[in-house]
Amino acid sequence: MKSHILGMPRIGARRELKFALESFWKGTLTEQGLQQVARNLRAENRRRQRDAGLDWITVGDFALYDHVLTNFLRYAGPLSLEDQFRRARGDSQSRPWDMTKWFDTNYHYLVPELGTTWSGSGEDLLAEVTEAVADGYPADRLKVVLLGPVTLLALSHASSGSVWDSLPALISAWERILARLADAGVGWVQVDEPVLALDADPRIDEALRQVYRSGARSPRLLLTTYFGAVAHQRGLIDSLCVDGVHLDLVRGAGQLDGWVWPQGRVLSLGILDGRNVWKAGDDQVAQRLAGVPAQADLWVSSSCSLLHVPVDASPETALAPDLRQRLSFAVQKLDEVKLWSDRLARGDLPVVPPVPPRNAALASSRRRVPGFAIRQPLQQAALHLPPWPTTTIGSFPQTAEIRQLRSAWKRGALDAAAYQARLKEVTAEALHWQDEAGLDVLVHGEFERTDMVEAFGELLDGYAFTGLGWVQSYGSRCVKPPLIHADVARPRPMTVDWATFAQGLTDKPVKGMLTGPVTMLQWAFVRDDKPRAEIAFQIADALRDEVLDLEAAGLKVIQVDEPAFREGLPLRREDQAAYWAWAVEAFHRTVSSVKPETQIHTHMCYSDFSDCLDQIAALDADVLTIETSRSAMTLLNHFRDFRYPNALGPGIWDIHSPRIPSRDEMVDLLRAAARVVDPSRLWVNPDCGLKTRDWPEVKTAITNLVEAARILRQG
Repeated sequence: MKSHILGMPRIGARRELKFALESFWKGTLTEQGLQQVARNLRAENRRRQRDAGLDWITVGDFALYDHVLTNFLRYAGPLSLEDQFRRARGDSQSRPWDMTKWFDTNYHYLVPELGTTWSGSGEDLLAEVTEAVADGYPADRLKVVLLGPVTLLALSHASSGSVWDSLPALISAWERILARLADAGVGWVQVDEPVLALDADPRIDEALRQVYRSGARSPRLLLTTYFGAVAHQRGLIDSLCVDGVHLDLVRGAGQLDGWVWPQGRVLSLGILDGRNVWKAGDDQVAQRLAGVPAQADLWVSSSCSLLHVPVDASPETALAPDLRQRLSFAVQKLDEVKLWSDRLARGDLPVVPPVPPRNAALASSRRRVPGFAIRQPLQQAALHLPPWPTTTIGSFPQTAEIRQLRSAWKRGALDAAAYQARLKEVTAEALHWQDEAGLDVLVHGEFERTDMVEAFGELLDGYAFTGLGWVQSYGSRCVKPPLIHADVARPRPMTVDWATFAQGLTDKPVKGMLTGPVTMLQWAFVRDDKPRAEIAFQIADALRDEVLDLEAAGLKVIQVDEPAFREGLPLRREDQAAYWAWAVEAFHRTVSSVKPETQIHTHMCYSDFSDCLDQIAALDADVLTIETSRSAMTLLNHFRDFRYPNALGPGIWDIHSPRIPSRDEMVDLLRAAARVVDPSRLWVNPDCGLKTRDWPEVKTAITNLVEAARILRQG
């Protein structure tokens, strides 16, 4: 019985990588200094695995910005840091690569743009192996992580032809990398192919057969799947020339039932949840072990990489003791993996408990009435908006001053009255500037909010918050998901005071800003003793009361953001209908009680919407704002083909890049949008919220945006 994990968080327990990256981009840290921070983090991750007693030490799971970009360069050949970050962030001359969700997680990966000779040979992997060996880890005890060639191509974009045209050359690079790792004495290569958890695709299946064939000189290969069951691919997996297979038994419990495991092949059991923070109980592990063949060579592991959980729960001393003892972050999961490995080796098997029948949370099929065609003129009569109305997504820059104010208030160095007074001044300044800039629908800026989920969770029953529970979202961007540990309820109004304060400063409409129920659920670590639908409905009912209070207070525009709407979609089509039913119903519960004159907006970003436009349309939001600038509006082709019925705000400024598009570029983007969507239904806005940008960038970009709208109004 062996123990291992699929990967560690790379940001550091105190976000060391984030701060090093941002210092490097600002020019205050050298490349040598950045690389030293990276080396320190890798060394710490290796030490933690060794100290936990794991049998295999996982290396190669580190990336300075994104693991898909890092693995792409392993096959394609190394680039300078400047060129890597140009692909990740863009610059004044070029747009960055597209960014989208990593399967059904909140991690965002960069979508590789193919057009390469595939001349790489895993130079950075060999360097990490050398680094680990020099640090005292035998090469044959190392398990190197490599994103599989098939998943890499399946997630890439080809400007011409098919991504699969690259497969023969990519296989040559793959075999070259494996040969070099074999020469270095590496024991195992963990080759990640999560595409196996998707519905079967003939192109992917054939590519897998071509890649995993006999004959290549290689270390032993652990074919790694996660994020779902792969039982539908049993025959294919059994036929591949690999030495072991890892299965996610958290998201795919029961998939081993009836699987006749090939003799001599390792079976890695992903029984500890790599995407949630609760310790596994005996009953949960027992259910996950159902069908495990007794004769197999078994390993014990996390279900997926621990990239998706915070680093260490031990500093969370402010949490209630009974809650804290339930937590298992990455460091604690190492101990859990070892614990269960030892237990199973002793034959200490948990007993599968009887599962009591449970009534599912039923959807009520609420819909807003009347329909959009009737609501739209009523809203226009109430709002008096010009053609091509302009707005922003919600937040404005969280400056160093605001962060320092918040820190001083939390430390007790600044009293609440002084803190609130200064925030009101900043809010008033933002409202005044928006008025002067010529925006049509304004926002209060959200200066009082730390995070779009945390800000609401702090005001709801059932949520708790960590001090250092940071998780990487993309690049240097980290989030600190709250814990949903009990039933959710709203004890009092949450945003009405700030919204009415802002609306009182202008005659223009100000949007009430809320985070939607699905996103509140998805971007939290959710209790695992109740169905997710039931918890989503609890959140929706709490938000409905907030929406009605905002409307009663005079707010005519209310935005309920759902950037995670598609994120929670199960990977297999056969599982998706049930998710869509409760996800759409949760949104309806939130907004369906408002008057027809009240305009409901929602925002979604960095997702592939092509397969869920039916469900987005079913939300029936009056205005949907989306990210489209990185795709140069090509995403709108899906909305055109679908004949999306409601108003759309396609983003024309990629706020995740320091690059500011000119007024003329914005005009071109909007004209491209008008060729596929009726201009009478188009709004003008950035891709996303502006909290991470600086005020000079914001003022320049919004000025360009407003001018672009004025040009279009002139015809």
